[in-house]
Amino acid sequence: MSNADIQNYALPGEKLLWHGRPKQGLMFSRKDLLLVPFSLMWGGFAIFWESMVARQANAPLFFKLWGLPFILIGLYLIIGRFVLDAFVRARTQYAVSDQRIMVLREGWFSKLLTVPLERLQTLDLDQNGNGTGTISFGNDVQIGYGRRGGGIGLWTPALSNTPKFLGIANVRETFDLIQRARNR
Repeated sequence: MSNADIQNYALPGEKLLWHGRPKQGLMFSRKDLLLVPFSLMWGGFAIFWESMVARQANAPLFFKLWGLPFILIGLYLIIGRFVLDAFVRARTQYAVSDQRIMVLREGWFSKLLTVPLERLQTLDLDQNGNGTGTISFGNDVQIGYGRRGGGIGLWTPALSNTPKFLGIANVRETFDLIQRARNR
């Protein structure tokens, strides 16, 4: 990890209004109310399949190997996605400037996502009772691997191609700041 500061990505004349980091550690979202049961069913069935085939003395090798990728996918969906999401968020920084929104991911999944304020069409606030929350700057594609989210971003929010400020403190203040900067 290069530990670059997001301020180094500011354009000439650009003024940073806010910068921060996402919540660290394990983080659940409302989507997990559906994703967790689905992942448990997937993983459970894959393990059931593999155990039934393994008990068959004369089962073809193809059948014995067939369930292994499904078990690996199940383990990712049950546990791995939370570990990967926390890993990526630990290497992520956010910023709001007078010109754009920036999300900087470093490390294995390095990427700089920016949205100019004048092109910001969607601004969604998801606030928790303790003042933390998430701001989304676009709509996720829920199914498939479209350019704007979906795919792995559905299961691992920190890897979404839709810029988001995940689990930030004082989310309402940041949301209001973005609204004011966008209206200027």
